[in-house]
Amino acid sequence: MSSTTQVHDSTTELSNAPIGGRELPYEQLILSAAAIGIGGGLVATVYYFLIEVSMHFVWHTVPEVLTPFFSENFLPWNYVWIATSLGGLLVGLTLYYMGLPGEVSLIVDKVHDPGRIDIRQTPGMVVASLFSIVAGGSAGPEAPLVQVNGSLGSWLAGKLSLDLRSSRILTFCGMAAALGAFFGAPLGGALFALELPHRRGLEYYEALIPATLAAVMSFGIFRLTTGLSIGGMYHFTSIPPLTLVNLGEGALLGAIGAAVAALFVLIFRSVGLVTHHLEHRVVLLATLGGLSIGLIALLFPQTLFFGEKEIETIINNGATYGVMILLLIGVAKMLAISCTLHSGFRGGFIFPLFYIGSAIGMAIALGIPQIHPTISMVCMMAAVNVAITKTPISTTVILSVLSDTAMVPVIVIASLTSFLLTTNLNMISTQRSRTGLGI
Repeated sequence: MSSTTQVHDSTTELSNAPIGGRELPYEQLILSAAAIGIGGGLVATVYYFLIEVSMHFVWHTVPEVLTPFFSENFLPWNYVWIATSLGGLLVGLTLYYMGLPGEVSLIVDKVHDPGRIDIRQTPGMVVASLFSIVAGGSAGPEAPLVQVNGSLGSWLAGKLSLDLRSSRILTFCGMAAALGAFFGAPLGGALFALELPHRRGLEYYEALIPATLAAVMSFGIFRLTTGLSIGGMYHFTSIPPLTLVNLGEGALLGAIGAAVAALFVLIFRSVGLVTHHLEHRVVLLATLGGLSIGLIALLFPQTLFFGEKEIETIINNGATYGVMILLLIGVAKMLAISCTLHSGFRGGFIFPLFYIGSAIGMAIALGIPQIHPTISMVCMMAAVNVAITKTPISTTVILSVLSDTAMVPVIVIASLTSFLLTTNLNMISTQRSRTGLGI
């Protein structure tokens, strides 16, 4: 379903109603932000364990139980497309019976006006996104968490009868809490939540401190309750001291990443044209989407799931694939993301975009040995994501934390190059100025 159609179809009475009320004093705003951060961290923890337990059951426990039943007539690889298809069926049934929850475009639209995310869509989003992620779809948990925690902030604003400005800030606090926990980079998560609604950079600056506080609180709660380590998620090969040549490489990689993102948008829109005629048959469309994800995975198993852990495989073993295979993996991942999102699966595309960048970045490093693999991969991860999400500052912060490297100058050059080259490349249609009078 197209982003524009989704936005209009999902409009509710709450979204249409004007928000009046009082402005929250700054001290109470800070306390509310901290409370939202704590609540957001707990929500992220529960969601994380649900995903981990469910994925282990579907992709480890069940295959082990079925192993004695595999034969020459039913090979183990058949389980992949059957599991993804059944997952798609469950996604479709969820959408049919629980309604269509929002997606990134709708979230962005509601942040602008009316400044709140409808909490009534939260149950459907939680269930649909869990089925989507566990089924192996190329969509991550960041978008569901943003909607769930953002709606919690909006709900609190409604209970306090706040005006538009204060309501929007608390909504941002919920979104930042989700991203701060998920990315493990509180400042990056807060900045991402604030950059995402716009095509030209952060504009809701008044929410920066409360959103950062909420992200920090959520990050602390999430790491405490899950036991996950603090610091870099990926173990890239260390790089020598940066030189001016490396800065030039960052600009070059940013331009290549912009071209890769343009290819992704072309594939995404092409798949949208194919699925357009089935968009009102949600069960059939989601089931076919699951089947397509499984069939792509039969050729390229690396395309299953949203890519968070699969990036480590590219880092450690990508050099053994060769340039052509890595490029094909990148294109196959683009197709998998497109089939995932257009078939009704719910989830985010940040880590899938990072994965595309990592695969093509490794291919570039193999093809041009003068470019260090770490520089190539991280810069491509940044450039591809920035071209789609328009978040150059937060992406730089997040990737500098995830990669645990001192590469901020190179990453930011790649990010800004991609950002400037793709100003007219628009995938999230509701991104706009806070005034709504320009793009």
